[in-house]
Order: sequence, then C-alpha cells, then structure tokens
Amino acid sequence: MSRIDDTRDFLPVRIAVLTVSDTRDATQDRSGDTLVERLTQAGHILAERAILRDERDEIAAQLRAWCADPGIDVVISTGGTGLTGRDVTVEAHRDVYEKEIDAFGTVFTIVSMQKIGTSAVQSRATGGVANGTYLFALPGSPGACKDAWDEILVKQLDYRHKPCNFVEILPRLDEHQRRK
Repeated sequence: MSRIDDTRDFLPVRIAVLTVSDTRDATQDRSGDTLVERLTQAGHILAERAILRDERDEIAAQLRAWCADPGIDVVISTGGTGLTGRDVTVEAHRDVYEKEIDAFGTVFTIVSMQKIGTSAVQSRATGGVANGTYLFALPGSPGACKDAWDEILVKQLDYRHKPCNFVEILPRLDEHQRRK
C-alpha cells in the first residue's frame, strides 16, 4: 500500500494553475484558490496562475507556453471538463499531450464515485505529459479540486511517496528528446 518514506527529502515542484471559465474572474475563482491553497500548504511552489475563457486554441496555447517554460513542472487546470458545448479543456489538453496518463481519469472517477455517486460519469478529468511537464485537467468545482488533490495529486507529487510517484520520474519525461 502507499506510504511516505521518511528517509527521503521532500522535493517541491513548480506548479501552474489555469482556471477555464467564461464567467469567473480572480475574485470568484474558488477552484483555483482551492488548488493554490493546497499546493502551497503541501510545500510546492505556485509558478504561474491564469484564467482563460473556454476557447480551445487559447487553452492549448497557454498549456504549450507553460510546458516550454523550464520553471514549470506541472500544470493543473480546473474547469471545462464537462459535456456541454463550451467544455473544451479536455480537447485542448489532448492537443498538447505527447502521452496521456489514462489511469488518472479512471482513479479520479473512482474517487468521485465515493463522493458524488454516478454523477462522476459526467466528468472527463484527464492527465498527460508534454515536453517534460505533467498536465492535469480537473472539473471546475472546488470539491472536485479538493478530491483530486487530496486523494491523488498530493501523493503522486510527493517524492517521498512509495511505491512510486510522478516526481521521481520527472527528470526522465523528456529523455527521448535528449537522445538525439
């Protein structure tokens, strides 16, 4: 079972938070605030934060820019993962991914089922990797952000977490680009 290995030092990662919404601004961004609060309490660094409209090309451009920034290790977006016509965050993420972390969405669904039952099927939370950066798309509710952080990301973004975690393989995510 998972555990924290106290013989290892905690390694903070640099995380960018993107809120996707046609209606929210910085004063109403409860989901973004939830993520920032949790990641900083865990000891990580808030590298960047932005709010964008539900526009696929704009979201993908921001994701690409952050993936190209050596000061960002992880991007977490919130909002736009539902089923309505304006929900395009998942498509924007997939436009950027080199590899999808298929099990992230599955594990998020399992966590959500315990909280909201079958309503969990309406979320399309996703995760992937691009240019040596982890990307995660979460639903736009503070509760969903809490669940994803508290049950998945806080553990996988902790270098001390065993039996494995995202941080220990972070330096190898772009090794295919260095072999040339």
